[in-house]
Amino acid sequence: MAHDPGATAGDGFTPGEDRNEAPEAVSAQETAGAAHENSAATVQALEATVAELEDRWRRALADLENLRKRHARELRHEAEAERHRICLAWLPVVDNLELALDHAAGDPAAVIVGVRAVRDQAVALLASLGFARDDETGVPFDPLRHEAVSVVDEPGAAPGTVIRVLRPGYGVPPDRQLRPAAVMVSRKQE
Repeated sequence: MAHDPGATAGDGFTPGEDRNEAPEAVSAQETAGAAHENSAATVQALEATVAELEDRWRRALADLENLRKRHARELRHEAEAERHRICLAWLPVVDNLELALDHAAGDPAAVIVGVRAVRDQAVALLASLGFARDDETGVPFDPLRHEAVSVVDEPGAAPGTVIRVLRPGYGVPPDRQLRPAAVMVSRKQE
């Protein structure tokens, strides 16, 4: 067995072992290389994460756009279906007007009865759609329900009372009103 002149007893060196590979002797160059490999791996991991997040973001945007388009289509479809239901509900009113006109030649007085019946049918239809007729007199004037067309002196009527309805209103204010009733209101007595 040859003796290594650089080896001394008790320095922990074993024959056949290379001193340069000892853990204590790792060079600064090797440390820098390992750090470079770690930072390159970290950069690659971050780039992969960014790519995955960008892909998820693009998919989410596409899903949102598809949802917006589907909602617009459904909204158009629902509006068309509602328009169809309303028109279908009005068809009997039109049919009864035609019947009243057909009977006009035979008995003119029957036309008046027929037109009143059709009007009552139309008013009932509006009420069933949530727009009840508002044509009350003798009630206090309410600017949400009424549109004052004129103010008149009316003996015996309390001031601010609806005396006459010139055009009926339909619906309940403020959210479910088609139009307010046009009314004449009693003036404050002096």
